[in-house]
Amino acid sequence: MSDETDGTVPVFRSGFVTFVGRPNVGKSSLVNAICGHKISIVSDKPQTTRHRIMGVLTRPGSQLVFVDTPGLHKPVTALGERVNATALDSVGDVDVSCLVLDAKAPFGSGDRWVADHIDMSNSIVIVNKTDVASREQVLKMLTAASALGAQEYFPVSAVSGDGLGALVAYLTERVPEGPQYFPDDEVSDLPEERWVAELVREQLLAVTRDELPYSIATQVVEWEWPHIRVDIIVERDSQKGMVIGKGGQILKQVGERARAQLPEGVYLELRVKVDKDWQRKPERVERLGY
Repeated sequence: MSDETDGTVPVFRSGFVTFVGRPNVGKSSLVNAICGHKISIVSDKPQTTRHRIMGVLTRPGSQLVFVDTPGLHKPVTALGERVNATALDSVGDVDVSCLVLDAKAPFGSGDRWVADHIDMSNSIVIVNKTDVASREQVLKMLTAASALGAQEYFPVSAVSGDGLGALVAYLTERVPEGPQYFPDDEVSDLPEERWVAELVREQLLAVTRDELPYSIATQVVEWEWPHIRVDIIVERDSQKGMVIGKGGQILKQVGERARAQLPEGVYLELRVKVDKDWQRKPERVERLGY
């Protein structure tokens, strides 16, 4: 479409931006805050994100596709290895890679390990959580990260929104001219069924807190609108009791919290199943969609 005033074709910029970093640095919170929608589930527990999830920000003249990745860590199970591979695969074939750091934590070997797996000379550093870190902590992290030789450094807060405007403006200029990859009203590539399963897992993490092990998975096994059935998969019978709770109270609370974020009228059924040591079995990890 030509510009009516001078006959030139308006420039449309589009591209893919990936967020990588250690667990719990706030990658998912950043994607949600920038896109203005709940794209990824969030929790203060390590390894909350297990899939590569895309969040889409479409504005007049531009579209940024943000790739949220699992936190990189030292894997000890088949699930951990798959999660790491998902994150590292997401670094290739994107227009901008962003190393996300936690402003409250010291720059450590884990951050260095992640940095070593991306081309820092063509990447940027995002220092997140400035809303809860002191000025001294932020400056200390920026100083330590400066040794990485990144193109730019952005202190931001996914919670308060500070710095996000400058970050998005920079990324919009960094991505090339290109097509619009997603329709205007599409904000994520995550299938609705997987989003519901992830929503249930998020509420489990919130309600059970430290008692819930990492070895839990959720899967939609029935979708006959408005009836949705989600299986909650644990590794041992003892974990099943933890998820259900005394008199079924925990499972009831999880269901109530999840339904509150779903369309009115949805009937959400939750069922707990035991799949012994599933996260250590590659074939089970793959069958569960990881």
